[in-house]
Amino acid sequence: MPDYSLGSHVAPLGLTFSTPEMGDEFAEGVFIGEHGSWNRSDPVGYKVVFIPFRNGEPDGDPIDFVSGFLTEDGKTRGRPVGVTIDPEGALIIADDLTNAIWRVTYEGDE
Repeated sequence: MPDYSLGSHVAPLGLTFSTPEMGDEFAEGVFIGEHGSWNRSDPVGYKVVFIPFRNGEPDGDPIDFVSGFLTEDGKTRGRPVGVTIDPEGALIIADDLTNAIWRVTYEGDE
């Protein structure tokens, strides 16, 4: 039995554990790049989700952190694969459909 299940066909190909620099809401947990399905009539995945942790274990439902890689009409705009956090605390996402690297930063409370 897995500790946590994301569901079928989301293709979780990359993950990285969060750091406090990501802000209070995303300080403890894991970011997962869901590459997405390619052979389903109802596509799933195509996003980066955040799984919150408490005391070092998964604690809650996945939160869509970066989406929009799949349009409402089913067109694929990207496929996140690798995720990591850079030394400044930004989430780096490798997209192997467009060969793009996305950098997501936390601006802090204003």
